[in-house]
Amino acid sequence: MSEGTQPPEKAVLRDYLDSQRNHVLGAIADLGETDLRRPVLPSGWSLLGLVRHLARDVERFWFAGVMAADQEVIVDATSGQPDGWHVSDDLTVDAVLADYREQVARANALVDATSLDERPAWWPVEVFGEGWGLESLREVILHVMVETACHAGHADAAREVIDGRQWLVLD
Repeated sequence: MSEGTQPPEKAVLRDYLDSQRNHVLGAIADLGETDLRRPVLPSGWSLLGLVRHLARDVERFWFAGVMAADQEVIVDATSGQPDGWHVSDDLTVDAVLADYREQVARANALVDATSLDERPAWWPVEVFGEGWGLESLREVILHVMVETACHAGHADAAREVIDGRQWLVLD
């Protein structure tokens, strides 16, 4: 890229979103199954539940559901399915991590193939009511980026409670 030119907006948004996704995975790297499943706050969520939530309730919901109107996602979102924070004992760590990576890849493929100005194909009135909505893929990306960044901070705090490891410390 020549001096003074800016990367395309979509590339910048994807880079920032991918950075937050990688932050989440980095915050949990090298933890064993016991620590990944251990609740560290009174609300009872675990780091594995956080990753599952990001896969199912964030990446899959917003991109496959809201932007692409995937019928399976819509049925799951509107039929009272348990939220992604709950990880059954029979669901392996590898399966949760693979699902997150798959949902990210699916989301990125949708982003790559869709205009930033594209309107959502479905809006979950059953979930959010009438008063709020996102107007474009651009807004969905920004929403997912903010939610992922928030959860990256949660992962940092949980990791520090578990074993004292800190993601990035500036002195």
